[in-house]
Amino acid sequence: MARTESTMLPLGTTAPAFSLPDVVSGNAISLDTFDSAKALLVIFASPHCPFVQHVKYELAQLDRDFSEQGLAIAGISSNDVEKYPDDSPEKIKAFAQEVNLSFPFLYDESQEVAKAYQAACTPDFFLFDGDRRLVYRGQLDDSRPGNQIPVTGQDLRQAIAAVLAGQPVATEQKPSIGCNIKWKPGNEPAYYGGAPTVATKS
Repeated sequence: MARTESTMLPLGTTAPAFSLPDVVSGNAISLDTFDSAKALLVIFASPHCPFVQHVKYELAQLDRDFSEQGLAIAGISSNDVEKYPDDSPEKIKAFAQEVNLSFPFLYDESQEVAKAYQAACTPDFFLFDGDRRLVYRGQLDDSRPGNQIPVTGQDLRQAIAAVLAGQPVATEQKPSIGCNIKWKPGNEPAYYGGAPTVATKS
C-alpha cells in the first residue's frame, strides 16, 4: 500500500472558485458563500479513508473551536463513487451526521475542484486568509493511523490561530499524508503521477 502526500500548492495562491452541492442540506455552496469569514479552511476528505477516519472528530472540533472567531470550513469529497461507493453522497452525509459536522460537506462529482486546488490526498488541508490567499497547506499534525501519536491538530491549529489574529503563518509546513484521491479513469490530473508517495510498512 502507498500513501500520498500533498502537492504543496504555492503559498499566496488565490482560492479557486467553486460551486458544489452540500450533501447534507442539498444547497449549492460556493466560494462566495464564505465572503464574510476572516479565514477559510478547505478540506478534501473521503469518509472511507483510514487517514480521515483517524482524525474525523478533530475536524468537527476545529469548527467548534474557531467558528466564532471567524473561521469558515468547507469539506469536499472528490472520489470516483462508481468504483468507491463508500464515498457516495449518501455515505458522505451519513459520515457528516455521525461525526456531527456543522460545516458543509460538498460533493465534487466532476473532480474539477480537486484539480483546481491540486488536491492529491485525503485529508488535504488548504487554509486561506481574508483575501483568500493561501497561507497554509499541509498536515493536521504528526499523528497517523498506527503511530501512537495523539491527534491534536497542532500544526493546523497554530496556522488558524495566527491568521485569525492577523499574524503571519510560519512558512515551514509539512505535507499532509493520506489516501490518494480516487480519480475517474482517464481523469487523472497531470500532477497525479508525480505526487510523492511513501511506502507503508505491512
